[in-house]
Amino acid sequence: MKSLRWIAAVLLAVSGVARAELEITVQGGVEQALPIAIVPFTQIPDVKLDVAQVVEDDLRRSGRFKPLDRRDMLQKPSAPAQVDTSVWRAQGIDNVVMGQVSKTEQGYFARFFLVDSIGGQQVLGYDIPARSVDQMRYVAHQIADLIYEKLLGIPGYFNTKIAYVSAEGIGYQRNFELIVADADGWNPRVVATSREPLLSPAWSPDRKQLAYVGFERGRSAIYLHTLATGDVKRLVSERGINGSPTFSPDGRFLAMTLSFENNPDIYVVDLKTGNRRRLTDHYGIDTEPAWSPDGSKLAFTSDRGGQPQIYEISVNGGDPRRVTFEGRQNLRASYSPDGRSMALVNNTDGRYRIGLLDLGSGEMRVLSNGPLDESPSFAPGGAVVIYATQGRKGAELATVSVEGSVRQSLRQSGGDVREPAWSPLIR
Repeated sequence: MKSLRWIAAVLLAVSGVARAELEITVQGGVEQALPIAIVPFTQIPDVKLDVAQVVEDDLRRSGRFKPLDRRDMLQKPSAPAQVDTSVWRAQGIDNVVMGQVSKTEQGYFARFFLVDSIGGQQVLGYDIPARSVDQMRYVAHQIADLIYEKLLGIPGYFNTKIAYVSAEGIGYQRNFELIVADADGWNPRVVATSREPLLSPAWSPDRKQLAYVGFERGRSAIYLHTLATGDVKRLVSERGINGSPTFSPDGRFLAMTLSFENNPDIYVVDLKTGNRRRLTDHYGIDTEPAWSPDGSKLAFTSDRGGQPQIYEISVNGGDPRRVTFEGRQNLRASYSPDGRSMALVNNTDGRYRIGLLDLGSGEMRVLSNGPLDESPSFAPGGAVVIYATQGRKGAELATVSVEGSVRQSLRQSGGDVREPAWSPLIR
């Protein structure tokens, strides 16, 4: 695996093109997954989607919950007053979710409740609106997020998006697409396509834009794509390398790798004024910047010590500090949302695997099996990391929980998928 890749592409902007959903396979789970019952919601005929099933699927795939099979439910309440907690306690169910889907003059809404069968109390209850039937899947993801956060104390990530690059074909017939999909692989939409690779998609904090690398007439450029309108702006196109864009946490700046002045170095661009500032200046290769959650520093990959390792530097400049020492190489860092750890690509004994580095202790824990894993990105809340790996039929996406116990494979039939980026959670 190389930290920098020279490619050439003809970039074509597209918007709204549908794509096949990713196929998800789950392995493992935490030893003490929480038992829970997601009772089928009462629904109006207009809504064909089984909202409760989507909620159940979200929670089961997280590996942290063990939903009760519907066939084993001895009662199916739709409101807290109908819950006989003794029935659920007898089945070993600590929490029960129920609800209704209804229609109003403004559209639709789902009303749901979470009842603690041990204490016999309602602990959660919301009405979540939807302007149209098509939005009910997002409503279901919001319900799963609320339950996840209430019971685990960390934000859910089900009502988020992932961006990734898909590739199909061989040689000159190979086609690359930049795709945005729901976190569970549903509703994929092509936002850009090219005959040559597309690289490094990065989300803006408000989830309204994607930055990515494309090529035009053999020259690389960094583009900004506005998802609502499909508008594409070529932001930077200097001679040499234009790569690895990443938004600052406040959305005002974009860090990137440029080489037009000398060797590849880290630059910061003001998105309002276009002014750019060179942050590193070294004869080695500095690339793959990543912002800390508080925006005070950037991590980046550099071979200034002989082999690629991760360094940190203040956004105000100064001397970088090396932070990785375990393994022959460490690349492509991504900060956890709380800033206490980094997901990165660790190369030990020739195997590229996803590692989790504790920034306080310096301890490295390997999360994936390799041998060619790349591009880690944290889910909101920091409980899960998504990355690209080599599956039996080519490149695919995978997720792993930060303790390493829950794994998912996300495959696309008929093509490779890589370069994943998890969107922020918009509340």
